[in-house]
This record gives sequence, structure tokens and C-alpha cells, in this order.
Amino acid sequence: MQLPTEPGPARETSLAVARRAVELGVTLIDTAHMYGGGANEELLAEALHPYPDGLLITTKVGVARSGPSGEWKLDGRPAVLRDQVEQALRRLRVERIELLQLHRIDPETPLADQVGTLRDLQAEGKIGRIGLSEVSVGELGQARRIVDIASVQNRYNLLDREHEPVLAACEAAGIAFLPWRPVAWGESGARTDVAAVAAELDATPTQVALAWLLGHSPVILPIPGTARADHLEENLAAERLHLTEAQRDRLGRLPETA
Repeated sequence: MQLPTEPGPARETSLAVARRAVELGVTLIDTAHMYGGGANEELLAEALHPYPDGLLITTKVGVARSGPSGEWKLDGRPAVLRDQVEQALRRLRVERIELLQLHRIDPETPLADQVGTLRDLQAEGKIGRIGLSEVSVGELGQARRIVDIASVQNRYNLLDREHEPVLAACEAAGIAFLPWRPVAWGESGARTDVAAVAAELDATPTQVALAWLLGHSPVILPIPGTARADHLEENLAAERLHLTEAQRDRLGRLPETA
């Protein structure tokens, strides 16, 4: 989401960051129709196509410029979802999107119509697996009665655990949980306990926050965003960070909101 897509040096840096991520072993890259109206999808295709084996590019649909003044708004009408999937196939240069996520549930369109459209596209071979984003336990259950759900992408991090019940539901069902805003946009560093653990491990607060997530649940796969190669490498280094049980307990007792 953070990668600049406009022509110029910033775009070249974005291409380099995407390629570096794959070089460093990243196997999932998350994008969306909303990120530049498809410009981010085109950027990733330019950087990485033909995609190496084992790399999963997942994108999201269901937000469109359909407001009164052309602003972005939720739009889960079947025709809109179908059109955005077709656009994503073209932009990503693939015949099937292996993981397609509903960006948000549009309250003005029946959930069954939205998820049912994705199920139909899956039956047509245009989608491999289906995911949801920003859903409640009830919405997840309702969707699962219509089609298998492979992933859920909700806001979740060390300081914001509002969706702990959704994470628990995903664990019980073996559904991947992809927390967005996984490091609270740097707010973790302002917390004394996080800063103290980071100092003990000679790490950054961001790395501590990511390491905590990676050890918190076997279904969690954080998706931190960045536009810089050095920040990318800092994020990935969190995978090698070992938090002691005492450190995990200390972090686990933090308030659930910043």
C-alpha cells in the first residue's frame, strides 16, 4: 500500500523494494484495487512477473470510486466485484488470483450476494481461495456457510487487540489471520515496556511488535508495509528475534489500546 506508483525515481525505488522482498524470501505480497485504483497491482506485475514459484500475490476488491463526487466507498455489488476481479487478472497478468479478499463488507449489499459472487468466480476458475477483511466473528461464520474462507485480514497488533475473538475463531477453523497495521504505525516505540524489551534484545520496537505477533498464534501472518529497502530488512529480521517467556508475558499484559 505504501509503495509510490507515479513515474519517476520513487517508482523505481518501489520496483526495487518489491524485488528485494522476494530476494529475501517473502512469499506473500498483499495489494488491493483501492491502492491507486489498480496502480499498485500494475507496479507489482512490472516488478515481479513472471512470478517465481511459491510467491503469492493477493489482492482485494470491494471498494470503488462510486460516491457522489467520485470518492472511494464500499461497493460490494456483484457487477462491481466481478469487474474488479477481471481488472486485477489483467493488471497482475495472471489467469487466476490464488487468494482474493473482500476488502470490506458493504452494508448496502447482502453479504450472501458479495461472498456468493466470489464463490461463483472461484467456480469459474478465476479465484483460487477467498478471504475477508475487517469482519466480525458473526460475519465470518455467515460467510463460511456460503463458501470456504482461507484468510481474514483485520486490524490487529500488540497495542490493539479488539479483534482477538476473530483471531480465536480463525485459530479454531485453521484460517490464516493477516493483521494489517501490525506495528501500530510506530506507536509501539512510545510504550515503556516495548522499548525496554527492545533494549534487552538490541532490537527495535517495531521488531519486538512483529516478533510478538509471530509467536502469538500459529495462524498469524503479519503484513507490514514499507517503501524502503532498509525498513523491509528491519521488518524481516523480526522473524529471527527470540522473545523469552517472561518478555512475552510482559508484553501480553499491555493494555489492548494505545
